[in-house]
Amino acid sequence: MDDLLAQRHPTDKTTVLAQPAWMVALVYVVLALLGAGAGWLVKILAEWLVALPWAPMQGPAKLLASVPEPWLTIGLISAGTVLGLIVGLIAQYEELSVVVSAERITLTRKGKDQEFARDRVVQAFLDGRQLVLIGNDEGELARETCDVSAQRVAGAFRVHGYAWADEDPYKDEFRRWVPDMPGLPQGADALLKARARLLEKKSPTEDLREMREELARLGVVVRDEGRRQHCRLNRGW
Repeated sequence: MDDLLAQRHPTDKTTVLAQPAWMVALVYVVLALLGAGAGWLVKILAEWLVALPWAPMQGPAKLLASVPEPWLTIGLISAGTVLGLIVGLIAQYEELSVVVSAERITLTRKGKDQEFARDRVVQAFLDGRQLVLIGNDEGELARETCDVSAQRVAGAFRVHGYAWADEDPYKDEFRRWVPDMPGLPQGADALLKARARLLEKKSPTEDLREMREELARLGVVVRDEGRRQHCRLNRGW
């Protein structure tokens, strides 16, 4: 969703990085049509399975085929459409919203807000598709996947006077983590081992984020590249 819109609101001096209304509507229409198409395909598949006595799932197929027309087609297409709309709602709910003002930065995802006062944010940049905020101790205040175009994100931060970097200023300090890596604070290696297991299992992002925050409290910044972890220490440690 690279074609997102940065809307400037001069009345409250706030920049909202959000998906434009026309794109939201387009996504919902496309997903609804895909869902309707899937419902129609289910009807065709059920009729095909009933015609083949040796095919699996005969029970559910016969049950569907027994529903009289046009109610079968209407019901399946309607169910598919609703499912498509639900997928759209979930996608929108999980998408990051960024609000930038001269006083603070607010990141919202899944209905949860993270607020950072201006004096806490020393620098900001995009690391690939991830928006990163750097704090006073050179640690990361936040690292969140952001689908807004880099140009618009950079413009929003710069127009409000935040220091913006075109790349991670600490990228050369990251080292690939290996078990029992020397030089880490006490407890960090155990957390990184547990986090590595979560990466291997492709665990929910929320679990990985919680461990990232635990490591940040120990003075360790972690960045993922696929299933590999890279880390660096805050300058304050």
